[in-house]
Amino acid sequence: MTTHTRSGTGSEMGSETGRAARRQALGRYGESLAARHLAEDGMVVLDHNWRCPAGEIDLVLRDGRVLVICEVKTRSSTACGSPLEAVTPTKVARLRRLAAHWLEAHPVRPPEIRIDMVGVLRPRRGPSQVEHVRGIG
Repeated sequence: MTTHTRSGTGSEMGSETGRAARRQALGRYGESLAARHLAEDGMVVLDHNWRCPAGEIDLVLRDGRVLVICEVKTRSSTACGSPLEAVTPTKVARLRRLAAHWLEAHPVRPPEIRIDMVGVLRPRRGPSQVEHVRGIG
């Protein structure tokens, strides 16, 4: 019988939990800011953090007659790249599949569907920066 022990102190584990909580809070902040920004641009938010077994869509919006599936990426710095660099072709393909699941679950039949991306940069100092890219895939 082998016994495994976890090295580290309680404070180290607590700090990991704290980092996770900060990341979640930053993500919620970015999604809220993105939703507000897109609504100010005339879009209508239909769904926020919609989940199904296949994954999650950050924002589902209507832009005129177009259904918009929107991925929001929030960062506190560009040390690991800009928020927009975080969306890969694999993620875009996943968003397409999630869009199909969302349509199956809702009585909406839009003439067009678009996948957008919003990058939010929330530096320690100064205002947040929001960048919206339409039609990423």
